[in-house]
Amino acid sequence: MASLSLKIEFGGGLELLFSNQRSHKVSVPASVPVAPPERSKAPAASTDGGEGATKPTDITALLFWLRDHLLKEREELFIENGTVRPGVLVLVNDTDWELEGEGDYKLKDGDEIVFISTLHGG
Repeated sequence: MASLSLKIEFGGGLELLFSNQRSHKVSVPASVPVAPPERSKAPAASTDGGEGATKPTDITALLFWLRDHLLKEREELFIENGTVRPGVLVLVNDTDWELEGEGDYKLKDGDEIVFISTLHGG
């Protein structure tokens, strides 16, 4: 199976949830299974939602990969409702992920993804 090499960085306190390590070099699958279609919808005519179908790995899939492989504690401080928690800035190759399509951004080999918490106690 093909994989992507990524550099993942955490800052602003998020590194505490990931073994107190700011920088990680990871290898993730280049494609992930497509979620099955909802039962209430008619079956898709294409194989996009069929059994065994895959799609290129995007940032949303990366979030769950990070949760399952690197996150050590308190998932709720990183992921909320299937995306990053409000107050977490995400940069894709030094660009705000909002300009790159947010969770739909298709990862490429060599990408650098940075997660920075902008929330501070007081």
